[in-house]
Amino acid sequence: MEGFTYTNIFETKGIEYLVIIAFFAILVPFWLILNRKTKVSQLVLKTSGLITINSIRIPQGIFFSKYHTWAHLEANGDAKVGIDDLLMHITGNVRIDNIKKPGEIIKKGDLLTRIIHNGKNLNVFSPVSGEITAINTMIADNPEQIKDDPLRQLWIYNIKPTNWKAETNTYYLADEATIWMLQELTRIKDFLSAAVSKYIPEPAGIVLQDGGELLDQPLAELPQEVWNDFQKEFLD
Repeated sequence: MEGFTYTNIFETKGIEYLVIIAFFAILVPFWLILNRKTKVSQLVLKTSGLITINSIRIPQGIFFSKYHTWAHLEANGDAKVGIDDLLMHITGNVRIDNIKKPGEIIKKGDLLTRIIHNGKNLNVFSPVSGEITAINTMIADNPEQIKDDPLRQLWIYNIKPTNWKAETNTYYLADEATIWMLQELTRIKDFLSAAVSKYIPEPAGIVLQDGGELLDQPLAELPQEVWNDFQKEFLD
């Protein structure tokens, strides 16, 4: 045909097309990897403010009572006692009120300390009997650090126990403690869901995330009535 000319574009611009194809071959996998990392980062941010069994520290070798205190027998015969990590996650940033002094005698079930947040409080009771030998002053001086290490920093008193074996034989240890803590986490979710419905007519999602996961520090924004009910249900 006159006036018709056939041109093979791959003969004239073959190199350019190959470069473009190679560019996309590199770009697409890179974009997928980058997008995957972004989604993972978003997931981490989304779950970092949740209370899960993996976020609760349950050190081995520590005896946990069902009233959310723990006791650990030291090499010198004294026992460190404190509040478990789940209770600290539930209450949030609180002040620990040391109400005992060295030399005082305390019995298992006696008032050990108070957790205070914006005028609201919970009473915590001693897991063992004995003589108070030391107080953790760092709790009062540096309250923001008490969640860093449940054993080294979240102990409240040293107690020289008088009936250690008998008073700790029903406590939870190691794997049993993990199973019990998971059960308590479920129980607390149910309790808080009911409490919010009871005391807050228009809840603002301050307790449970969509999907039913428990948000960190749920008691912090709830009224004293909920704290009172929590006291009776979990600590008394």
